[in-house]
Amino acid sequence: MKQIEVTIMGQSYILGCPEGGETSLLEAVANVDREMSAIRDAGRVKARERIAVLAALNLAYALAERPLAPPPGAAPASADDGHIDALIRRVDQALGADGQLL
Repeated sequence: MKQIEVTIMGQSYILGCPEGGETSLLEAVANVDREMSAIRDAGRVKARERIAVLAALNLAYALAERPLAPPPGAAPASADDGHIDALIRRVDQALGADGQLL
């Protein structure tokens, strides 16, 4: 595992990083630094620990609000429309005339 030195809100940290993960780690560091600096610059919170917690909550909330990405290798939904239509027809046939599963 490789080690990289980064700076967040003016403080240096040495972080472990898997080979090939440097770009992702540096992007994450930039996001954390930007979020923490914005909270600090707003002037309401002074303690580093509280700034870090608020930044973590903001980033976690933003991540939770993002739409889920399709799994790698999955075809876009529009490419599967024919397959989906065929599945719907099969379900309709299985349900029969009453349209109920049970």
